[in-house]
Amino acid sequence: MILDVTFWAFAALAVFSGWRVFRADSMVRAAYWLLVSFAAVGVILVLLKAQFLGLILILMMGGEMTIMAVFMVAFMMNPAGLNPMTMVHRNRVAIVAGVVSFLAIAALGLFARFPTAPAPGGVDPTRRLGVELLGDSMLVFQTAGVALLATMIAAIAISSARGRFGDADEGSVEPVQLVVADAGDEPDEEGHR
Repeated sequence: MILDVTFWAFAALAVFSGWRVFRADSMVRAAYWLLVSFAAVGVILVLLKAQFLGLILILMMGGEMTIMAVFMVAFMMNPAGLNPMTMVHRNRVAIVAGVVSFLAIAALGLFARFPTAPAPGGVDPTRRLGVELLGDSMLVFQTAGVALLATMIAAIAISSARGRFGDADEGSVEPVQLVVADAGDEPDEEGHR
């Protein structure tokens, strides 16, 4: 009974937060609503005894949405990605596509006949799934993780109070760029081209 209530509570949270992604008025808020939706789906996977997939989903989406929020705060033209903006374009098409996709997936989940293939005895299904998912790609995942970490550190360093061109409190000044004159330019009265 408790598992059923927990399942439906997180299912409702996943749907509600997924809807809030498109109702949020800024990119950062939309990113964190999306994180809540994915985290709720991750908890549902854990409740369905797919702990590995659930925890991987929560871990990956937590990192991805945090990185996305850091980049939006640091680099968006819209200051910090927090000012109101329209998050959905072509509203009617988006609504129809969302409703049709939801109904198709719900029908598949309710009416499809899934095969039953129990794991053979003495085999750890979590380990086999991990090998299947990461197998030869572990080095790629670790390299991507280091690259993302370096990128986050660089984004924070560039957008810090000191800035790229000096301390923001003292009025940073962009370096002067030299302009190279064309060979055919005539010098002015002072001898400058």
